[in-house]
Amino acid sequence: MGTSMRKKHISSFQIIIFGFFMVIFIGSLILMLPWATQSGQSASFADALFTSTSAVCVTGLIVQDTATYWSEFGQFIILILIQIGGLGVVTMAVSFAVLSGRKIGLMQRSTMAEAISAHQVGGIVRLTEFILKTTFGIECLGAVIMFPVFYKEFGFIKGIWYAVFHSVSAFCNAGFDLMGIKSQFSSLTSYARHPVINFTIMFLIIIGGIGFLTWGEMRAKKFKFKKYRLQAKVILTSTLILIIVPALFFFFYEFSLDSWKNMSFGERILGALFQSVTPRTAGFNTLDLAAFSETGQAMIICLMLIGGSPGSTAGGMKTTTAAVLVLSAAAVFAHRDSASCFGRRITDDIIKNASTILLMYLILFLTGGMVISCIEQLPILTCLFETASAIGTVGLTLGITPQLSLVSRFILIGLMFFGRVGGLNLIFAAVSGKHVYASKLPKEKITVG
Repeated sequence: MGTSMRKKHISSFQIIIFGFFMVIFIGSLILMLPWATQSGQSASFADALFTSTSAVCVTGLIVQDTATYWSEFGQFIILILIQIGGLGVVTMAVSFAVLSGRKIGLMQRSTMAEAISAHQVGGIVRLTEFILKTTFGIECLGAVIMFPVFYKEFGFIKGIWYAVFHSVSAFCNAGFDLMGIKSQFSSLTSYARHPVINFTIMFLIIIGGIGFLTWGEMRAKKFKFKKYRLQAKVILTSTLILIIVPALFFFFYEFSLDSWKNMSFGERILGALFQSVTPRTAGFNTLDLAAFSETGQAMIICLMLIGGSPGSTAGGMKTTTAAVLVLSAAAVFAHRDSASCFGRRITDDIIKNASTILLMYLILFLTGGMVISCIEQLPILTCLFETASAIGTVGLTLGITPQLSLVSRFILIGLMFFGRVGGLNLIFAAVSGKHVYASKLPKEKITVG
């Protein structure tokens, strides 16, 4: 009998998604332990799940204030979850294997390549070692710079803990903070005029958000920008544009409004730069976002949806996705056959992927916002702000998250998970394998636009 059994194959995408799911679940169970809270009472599963998802997905949305609700043990667990989520579950697993001296197989190397958006499997172990060394080096540097500031306020032991926590949270683009001891859910508003905290946090966010592969490119080729791969060129260029243009908008428009008339010139510069950097996708804020104009909030929503870069600690659609879509539109406007950038042609499959990602993000972002608005009877812009923050794994909020019902919270949990693991990863995990057809359907034109 000529029947054959097909061996079931677990794809890299399925491993990545299952890994994130398991870490979130285990984190939820640990946060439900009595000694994870200040009161000594077990947190509800809903609160623990939301917090664990937000930490692993490096989002920063919270339903309980991190500093006042969770104990030092709970805060430490949240920090570990942030570090795992920022580096990626697969990266951490491979790192432990490397440190323990175990041999890394082809499957693990392939999964690692998918997790960090690497172009090839070769050199993955060396790249992993570089990622770990660079990550911990930058996080330590950030903590050392911020320590004197926190030492003056909180003393030696707490100063070290606060410096380490906020350095890791900023580098991993998580947005969790411990400033609730001053005022609950206040983020970094008490440091709006402090240049050391502002610039250090911004530096950590940007470095964490440009991607591991871009670091490797910069390490290997230094300042020889022309020799960089196309992806690194696009990431660095789009990152610079996405910092400068919104900063100019906030400085010249938003902070010229009467609601900000008490800000000094220096505060406007710091505020404009910080609010330009943090929406992609860190979640810290030094100013009251509810006081921003609707136009300012809409600008922040756009930045949250774009997010960071591929293979980084950040989420969102990614800078390269936005860049490819803009370049594709420019090619259409100029009646060119294909999009191009820095003397290189962008293939159609990349443009298709970018268009698909944009469509998925817009559908989920808009649908989630409208459903929450209907359930909670809240203004649609406020709800869209929260859903953009969730799917972009940002963590910025207009203050409604702690008051949301269980259904709305689960919507945000789903959006956070989608935003961190990636839309295409979820689709590829659900539909494994590529269907190849010997024949093609006949063409027929359809008018668009």
